[in-house]
Parts: sequence; structure tokens; C-alpha cells
Amino acid sequence: MARLADMNLPNSLSITRIFLVPLLVVVLLTKFEGRMLFGVRKELVGAAIFGIASLTDWLDGYLARRRGQITALGQFIDPFADKLLTIAAFISLVQMDLAPAWMVAIIIGREFAVTVLRALAHARGAAMPASSLGKIKMVAQVVAILALILGKDHLHQFVIVGQIALWIVVLTALVSAADYFRRFGPLLLTLELRGKK
Repeated sequence: MARLADMNLPNSLSITRIFLVPLLVVVLLTKFEGRMLFGVRKELVGAAIFGIASLTDWLDGYLARRRGQITALGQFIDPFADKLLTIAAFISLVQMDLAPAWMVAIIIGREFAVTVLRALAHARGAAMPASSLGKIKMVAQVVAILALILGKDHLHQFVIVGQIALWIVVLTALVSAADYFRRFGPLLLTLELRGKK
């Protein structure tokens, strides 16, 4: 169980992001009459929810570092919330016919593979910091999701931006995954063999 001291503002923001995930999915995939929600197009509401959730991702990390509030809970829940948000958003885009299923499958598969690798590295005491390609992928993901949601039926120029960003996500996902396994795969194998001796 998490200690009460771990429940600081950065961690609260990460938990808020998790609670925004089902709300995002409901807004994007529910067939509202006239596609309006409280007088606003549901795509705009969905984009706003995703934008706020993405902002909490940046804010929780910034506050944790600035306030010296980096905790074990935060190190676990922050990447978990990130992956939950982006996976839910991408699956919703597939359901809305805004993203090809094969591209989303590659993105999600990469997330699971790297998460497993990171968990194995952590279990063996090896640090596996985020790569610059991983950071580019994260920015491209946010751009792709927002642009594709906003481009549905209106603002068609956003669809082009979203599609370009989606290709960047797929390419950086593949290259960064290969880079992680190239750098950390042999290290984990060496640590595993040492542990068996």
C-alpha cells in the first residue's frame, strides 16, 4: 500500500489523469444526439479532456522535480497513467475510423514490450532512462491524437497533421524499441546469467 506521504500534488495529478481516461473514452465513443454534448461538439470536448490530461503529464513531472517530491508511487503511477491515456485514446481513434488498427497495434505492442523490459531492468537493479526518441514519440502521440480528434468531419487540415504525426509515432516507436533492446537486452542477459551462478 502507498504511504500517505506519497500522496502529494504530483501523484494526485497522475491519479486525476487515470480518472480522465474513462471519461475520454465515453465522450469519444458515445453516440450523442447531433454529436453535441452540452451544446459543444463531442470531438471538441474529447480533445479538451485529452489536452488537460496531457498537461497533467507534464505538470506532475515538473512539480515532482521542482518540489523534490519524487516518490516510488510517482515513479510507478506516472508512466502507468501515460500509457493508459494514450492506449485508450488510440483504441478510440481506431473505433472512430481515424487511425489504422495496424499502426495502433504497433504502438501498443511497443509500449508493452518496453514496459516489460523496463520492469525486468528495475527488478535486476538496472536503470533504464527514457531515450530522446521516446520523448519525441510522446510529443508526436499528443499531436497525432489531438489533430485526428479535431479533424473529424471539420478542420480537415488537422487530419493531415495527425496522419503525419501518427507515422512519426510508429517510426519512433519501432526505432526506440529496437534501441532499448539493443542497449539493455545484453545487459539484462548478463545480469541474469550472473544471478544463476
